[in-house]
Parts: sequence; structure tokens; C-alpha cells
Amino acid sequence: MKKQSTATPDTGLDAYLLRRHGTVVVAAGAAPGEPDPSNASGLIALEADLAQRGFLLTGPLRAALGRLRPAALADAGAELLRRIDALLGADRKHQPLFRRFPETVPAHAHATYSAHIRAFLLNQPNQPCSWCDRTGVEVGIGALAPCAHLLCDDCYQDAEALWPRGARCLLCSTPVDGERHLPLDAKAVRNAAREHPRDSLLRPLRLAEGADPAAVAAAELARLLGRRTPLDPQDREDLALLLDHAPADPADWLPVDIPVRESRASVLAALLHRDQATARPLLADRLTTATDVLRLIWAWSGAEPDLLPATAKGLRLRNLPRPLRRELLAALDALPLGTLAEDLGRHRSAWLRAGELLHPYEHRARFPYAAAAFAVLRQSDLDLHGLGAELRDAPAPLRVAETPGGHTRLAVTTFAGRVEQALAVGDVPAAVRLLTARPGELVRRLHHLLRVHATWSPAEPLPAALAGALPGALRKVAPGPLLGAYGRLRAPRELGERRLYFPRGRVSLAHARDDWGTVVPAALSAPVCALIEAELLRRAGAHERLDLAVLDEGLADLVVPFAERASAKTLVALPRGSVQRLPDGRRVRLFLHWMQTPRQRVDLDLSVALYDDQWRFVGLCDYTHLVHGPRAAVHSGDLTSAPPPHGATEFVDLDLLVLAAAGARYAVTIVFSYNDIPFEDLTDAFAGFLDLDATETAKYRRSSFRPKDVRQRLDLAGDARVCVPMIVDLTQREYVWTDLNTSASGGFHNVWRHRDRIGVLAADVLAHFAGGSRATLWDLACATAAARTDEVLVRGRTGTALSAYRRAGGEPVAAFAERLRARHEPDDRTDGPADDTVRLLAERLTGARAFTALVHADVPVPAGLTGAAYRLYPGPSDAAPDTVERLTAGDLVALFNPDE
Repeated sequence: MKKQSTATPDTGLDAYLLRRHGTVVVAAGAAPGEPDPSNASGLIALEADLAQRGFLLTGPLRAALGRLRPAALADAGAELLRRIDALLGADRKHQPLFRRFPETVPAHAHATYSAHIRAFLLNQPNQPCSWCDRTGVEVGIGALAPCAHLLCDDCYQDAEALWPRGARCLLCSTPVDGERHLPLDAKAVRNAAREHPRDSLLRPLRLAEGADPAAVAAAELARLLGRRTPLDPQDREDLALLLDHAPADPADWLPVDIPVRESRASVLAALLHRDQATARPLLADRLTTATDVLRLIWAWSGAEPDLLPATAKGLRLRNLPRPLRRELLAALDALPLGTLAEDLGRHRSAWLRAGELLHPYEHRARFPYAAAAFAVLRQSDLDLHGLGAELRDAPAPLRVAETPGGHTRLAVTTFAGRVEQALAVGDVPAAVRLLTARPGELVRRLHHLLRVHATWSPAEPLPAALAGALPGALRKVAPGPLLGAYGRLRAPRELGERRLYFPRGRVSLAHARDDWGTVVPAALSAPVCALIEAELLRRAGAHERLDLAVLDEGLADLVVPFAERASAKTLVALPRGSVQRLPDGRRVRLFLHWMQTPRQRVDLDLSVALYDDQWRFVGLCDYTHLVHGPRAAVHSGDLTSAPPPHGATEFVDLDLLVLAAAGARYAVTIVFSYNDIPFEDLTDAFAGFLDLDATETAKYRRSSFRPKDVRQRLDLAGDARVCVPMIVDLTQREYVWTDLNTSASGGFHNVWRHRDRIGVLAADVLAHFAGGSRATLWDLACATAAARTDEVLVRGRTGTALSAYRRAGGEPVAAFAERLRARHEPDDRTDGPADDTVRLLAERLTGARAFTALVHADVPVPAGLTGAAYRLYPGPSDAAPDTVERLTAGDLVALFNPDE
């Protein structure tokens, strides 16, 4: 069994804090007082390893590690490196830089660390001080001689005052040599500088001070359970982890309302497994529909409560104890019979299985509605179960029927059936009256309603029934359907356009078809979009006021997350359909790693399909063609199995300039399971890409996978055999993150066999996510900023322009939001180097209560900053104190939860 560190026990919560917040727990084993001098070489070796992964120890964390016993430091350092490698995907192939750490450290360890630190300092003028987190040229960041730790001028003066007889480093207490800074012209620095591009700051690792597991779990649980959008796979794993560390009494932290019903079922099932007597009283207030009960039974049996057919396949339902069975039947019996019978019919096969556990007829006298609903489900006679006399006056939507034998039978007319019947005859007012009772369904069908109205009454304006019902319905709808309808209605549409669909499932499959239905004219869609925009502003304005908002224009390239249940776990939480710039280097290296179980053979293949600007197939690079063109794309070779413990890895190098010059416009990255083994059967499988410097080709031959150069990775999972992670636009030097799977069967998969279908799918995906066709994080950020503050600073895509928008006296919030969203002429504009823009933003944020939404978290944290912050890529902004709430893309959407 693996030995667990006494300094950082691997509870799972430690990995969560590192991934989510960039903090490290240093638990038992740290003694008070000064660091242990015998740990000096071990800390240097750890810092060297971290620098090569793109991370940096901050002062408090280094001091806490230094106070550990040497053996505990060894365990803590090894565990920290293991977690970072797992985060970057380097845990399978990575070889430690210094072996037998920290007992024996090679003589070159300090020189290696110093070279990397000085290289970062040369390339990164905004690298923060390791002690105070300040950044910028004006604060005088320098690498101390001889230890190479980064300190600013003020911190160095503090060190001189603390040690009058000679300054020492505040982090390691090493005496500073005669010259404060290390020389910056060493050959080792120049060599290391090539490895650290200008856009990759060292990411600071902070000490998780006072990280009480129960308190951390309760706070993070509140955030996840408050979300009104479905959780992605990573969030679901985090939810299960946090539940293990939650306080014992759920009454102290469990909210009454958990909007996402799958999350609700998972939490209740976990509490029932922990202590049924405590958890059963919580069910009555939280099981509000029959489907809630079914989800709970699925979660109780150890399955995902998504009720998908793939989940039910092979699922063995777990027996229900009698007290729990009675609680669930009571929850069902409390529902209106008509609604209950209809809800059971939505998942008929699943309920037939669940009924075998619930035994509803055993308690028919106590729970007659529950028993009757199962009689409807099973199409059995009520009189045979002693229920006929009580239920002859059936409530809507049930209807009574007499069997030839004179028995009573009930049948149900579904809600969806009544709506479709009204729409089939063009009766939009009748459909609206029905849908008003279910606001979410009304918003989801907005496009359908407008299309039917345009077909039957093309000359009439927006139906009065819809115009009257819509404002009230919008106030009650979750942000997901609201933003989905907004994106669908605001973009111009054409007759016969290709429409892309994402069926609900465990993997993200996409299907497209030609749509020859009536086009909704702008005269109908524009008023509805205006109502949705007004509702978004109203919800944003319900939050407290702010002093300032800082936004990046690049948020317009980030699509609002959707279908998150089927999203892959990724290093960078990039929503599907988002567009990002490729790294500035000439080359990109794609990678695929997988590991099979001992008793199977799995052959995965990393492939690239090339198309021109008209989506005509022009070439490929895969195991059948290892080299494309004049070495424009080069494959590392075909590996046909991946036995444990190391698995197998394939690479493809893309020379972007040569590919574009050869006539290729799009490069579609694909992972095939050649022998048709689903990804979910593998021990581990992931893919992604690295930034590859063209001048360092020889170096990369020796070390094909460098953790610090990983720009994105995704886990391959689910019952899928073909994955399309991204589409590269070679002309625009950008990529669309697709995170899609496509159906395939029969095995022997390769690019040539699927070239036509992949080309059509890729073209449909780019058209579906074209600018303006989906709601973006820019829309949400602009609504938040306009509704909550009177001044908004917008940084341009290149980082060299800073535009200021100020709300004029008496200017309506809607007008201010439109001016901001459309990026009209700003009230003020500053142009200059990107470093000056960063410093100016830091100055403006000093002491402010602000909302920041950035693509790159490269703005250092100023003193006194409070508020909330979203970022896509990590950076110095991650060092913000707890007074700044950290938001994910899902959290940003959750800010627009309804207040009703």
C-alpha cells in the first residue's frame, strides 16, 4: 500500500484546493519557529522542479514547508509534484528532475533553478514579488544573489532593516551577496529563456492557511449546490469529494432549495448512506416531483441520477429499507394524481423497475394516489387493487375508461400532447396558456411558438397572449434556458440553414440537418430578445453595487457553457464552441496518452484531417501517413497497445505556416479507437496540445512531453470511440474548442474512412458557433457591469488598448449596456504597451470593490481589492485574498439565477 505523507495527507481536498484555488495545505508536521536549516537543499530542489512546471512557491508556503521535518518535507514535496503532474497530464511519463529527493541533490540543482528564475524575470516584467505579490517594473522585481528568489525593492529594504548586519532573503534567510541581483547575461539564462515564452508567468502556489476541511467543504458545497446549471463531470467529482468532508449535521449546511435536481439526488443519497435516521426527515421538503424520487433511487443504487438509458444499462437497483420506502411513497402520494401519473410515464421503463422496490400496492390504503399512479403506469385495472371506487372522479389530465369486464382503468393525456395539439392547428394563444403554467417549457419553446405564429399569421405582430405572459415567465426561468433562447433568437437565420443538435447524453454527440421551416422574422424575435436582455439586467441589478468593472474583449469568444453533463474534464475550463488564439510559436504539438487494463488491448490513434477553405479534403496525418507535405505535419508513429504501468503516447507536430502555405485552412484533431473499444473502458486516456518552439526541435526530440508547455488537455471518457477535441483555423491562427464525439461502429477507424463525415461535422460546428449565434460570457459580463456600476474599463484583445465607458447622468441602464455590449465609441481610450495597461488596471483596482472578468489573470492583485473575479487562464490575479470571490464560467451564469 502506498505510504501517505504525514505532512499533506491525500484526502482529495488537497488536490481540490490546488486545482481550484492554487493553494497548498501543509498539515501536521510543521514546527513553530524558524525553518529547519537542513531543509535548505531540499527546498531548492523542490523549487527547481516547480519552476520547470511553471509554478512558484510564495513566501508563507515556503516557510511552512521549511518548518517540516526533513522526511516530512520529502513526502510533502513529492506529493505536491505528483498533484501538479496529474493536473497537467504528466504523471504517466514524467521522470523527476532530481532523484532520491531530497536526500541527495546534484550540484547543478541551484544553478538550474537560478537559470529558470532569471529567464522568467527577463521575459516577464509582470512576474509578482514572491513575498508581497506586487508586480511591475516600477516596484523593482529582482532575483537575489545567490538564492534567486524574486523580491521587490520594498521587500528588499525590509530585509535590510530586519538584518542590519547584512540583508538576508525573506524566504530562505540566505545572506545576500555584495550585489543584490544575480547577473542576467549568463549562458544558462539565455538557454532557459527559450523555454519560457512571454505569455507564461510562473503561477504562484499559496499556503492554504487555516484550511479546516469541514469549513472549506461547507463553503464550496454552498457554491456548487446553488448553481442553476447542470454540473460538468469535474464539478460532479468535486461534489462527491466535498460531501465526504461536509459537517456531520446536514441541517447546518444543506439548503432547502437545490436547483439542479441531479445534484439534489446525489446529496440526499450520500446523506442517506451516511445516516438514514438523520437524512430521512430531509426528504419531504426536497422531493418535489416524482422524477426527484426516481433520481434518488438511482443515486442510492450508485448510479448517476441523470436517468439516461446508458446509466440504466446494467444497473442493479439497491433494495430500499422499509422506513425509506415509506418516505418515498409518501412523497409520491403528496403530489397531484394527474401530474404524478404523467411524470411516471416520462420514464416508464425506469419506474417499472423502481416499482418492484417500492411495492406501492402493499401500502395502497395509506398512499392511494401513489398506488393508482402505478396502476396507470402498468395499465392494470384499479378495481383489482381495491382502488376503483375512490378514483372514479379522475382529476385532469386523467380520463376514466371501463374495461369489457366492468373494471375501472385510468389513462393519462400528457401536457406535451396538449401543447402539440394546439400548435398543430396554429392556435398559439392556447399553447401559451398551457405553457404559462410551466415557464421553463415556455422559454424553451419560444422559437417554435414564433415560427408557428409566422407560418399561420405572417402579417401580425407578436401575439398578445405571448407578449403578456412572457415577462412574468422570464422572471421564473433558470439562466440556462433563458440564454439558450436568447442566442437562438438574436442571430439572423436563413431558409434551409444547417441546424446542429446536441442530444442529451453522457457524451457530447452532435447531429445536424437542413432546416426548411419558416424563418422567424426580426420583427418577432427582436422584441423577445429585448425582453430577455431587460430580464438579464434586472437580475444583475439585484446584486450589490460596485465601484468599477474591468472586462476583456476576449470574453466575446467564450460561449456560455451548455450541455455541461457531457463536457469532458479539462485543464482549462474552456466552454464548448469557444474560440482561442493559438500560441505565438510556429509549431504546435498534439498529444494523446492512454493506458489499458491488464487483460485488454486498446489501440487509440491520434489523427489530423486537413481541409481547405471550402471544406474540401486535402490531406491527413495519421498512422497511415506519418508525414504530410514538406514535414508540415509529422506523426510520432503508431502504437497499437498501451500496457500498464506507463501506457502509450502518440504525438503529431503541426507546422502552422507550412500547412497554411500548402493550401490547408482547417486542421481537425481526431482521436480514434481503432479496435472499437469505448474510452470509458480504459484506465486512463487524455489528449491535448503543447506550445512547441520551432527553434527547440532537437530539445523536444529528447523530451517529447514538457508539463509546463501544456496549453490544454481533456479526458477521454464515456461510451464513445471517436473524439474531435478541436478545430484549428490555420489562417486565423485560432482554434475552436469542440469537445465533441461522433458515432462510429465496426472498428478499423481512420481519417480516410471518416473524412467526409468529419468535414461536414466540422463545418456545421463552425457555423453553429459563429459570432452572434450563441450567448457569450461577454454578454453576461456586460450585463453585470452595466447594472452594477457606472464605470467599466474594457481591455482590447491585444492588451494595448484600454477603453473606459461611463454611464451618463440619467442614461438608462439598458442604453448603457447596449453601448458597452456593442463596443461603441468609448468615453475615454488609452493606448500603450501591454505592461502599461496592466499597471494602469492595477492602480485603478486599488482599494476598489470591483467585478473583473479576464481571459488571462495577468493583473496583479492591488491592496484593498474586494468583489468578484472570473478568469480563464491562471496568473498573478489568482493570488487575490478571500475578499475576492473566485468565479467559474458556471458561477458567472449562476449570478443570473431567478429571484422567484
